[in-house]
Amino acid sequence: MLTILFDGIAYGMLLFVLAVGLAVTLGLMNFINLAHGAFAMAGGYLTVFAMQKLGVPFLACLPLAFIVVALAGALLERTLYRPMYGKPHLDQVLFSIGLAFMAVAAVDYFVGSSQQNIQLPEWLRGRTEIGDGALLLGMGHYRLFIIAVCAVLTVVLQLILSKTRFGSRLRAAVDDPRVAAGLGINVNIVFLLTFAVGSGLAGLGGALGAEILGLDPTFPLKYMIYFLIVVSVGGTSSITGPLAAALLLGIADVAGKYFIPKMGAFTVYLLMILILMWRPQGLFTRKGGR
Repeated sequence: MLTILFDGIAYGMLLFVLAVGLAVTLGLMNFINLAHGAFAMAGGYLTVFAMQKLGVPFLACLPLAFIVVALAGALLERTLYRPMYGKPHLDQVLFSIGLAFMAVAAVDYFVGSSQQNIQLPEWLRGRTEIGDGALLLGMGHYRLFIIAVCAVLTVVLQLILSKTRFGSRLRAAVDDPRVAAGLGINVNIVFLLTFAVGSGLAGLGGALGAEILGLDPTFPLKYMIYFLIVVSVGGTSSITGPLAAALLLGIADVAGKYFIPKMGAFTVYLLMILILMWRPQGLFTRKGGR
């Protein structure tokens, strides 16, 4: 039981890093980006290419995936996404899901449809067991590493959004862009940096999750529903909501597949429906804003 809980927490933390960028763009920038999974896929494939072709160590690939995907996100935000900010949400959905399908087709054409594998360092492949019987806790070293990395990222993101000048400028730009611009805040730069960081986090999540989730050209479509569940259940106005939703989703998914394997992901969807019936606005919301 404790092992299932541990694996669920690791899975949930990974989903949080993958989905938090979507929560930022949707909740703080009021933009629906269904191509978010394509940035995660880019981070995963970049890690595979860097390790297999260039011999880059796995740990060095993680910041590399974040930086490269963040730069790509900044470029796409400036050229493709920014003109869509003022469009209706339906236009944003059709535009971004079109980009997702284009990314899937491009990767399938240039790389192929086969599953990609990552060779983890030896020290991340082991497993440590504590206790015995029903209280046995089996901790995979890589999942423990994921929990530690994601926990640090969560704390850093929370501090940036709540304690720094950039966080206050972002909240002001979201609540009323015209007033924020009148106060001297460069709203375009704030949104550009926010979108880039969200994309970079997706790339980092893709690099971390390639070994656990698997990596193939259908990745953006396969996990799109999971990202949307995390965002819709957790709410889009804070970091706390998506984190709680991702942990609930991860634990429910792992436990459901272990205890009721024939039902697949039914437990996840049932939990989502029950939570949204109880709190349609999500678990956490921020007063004010739009």
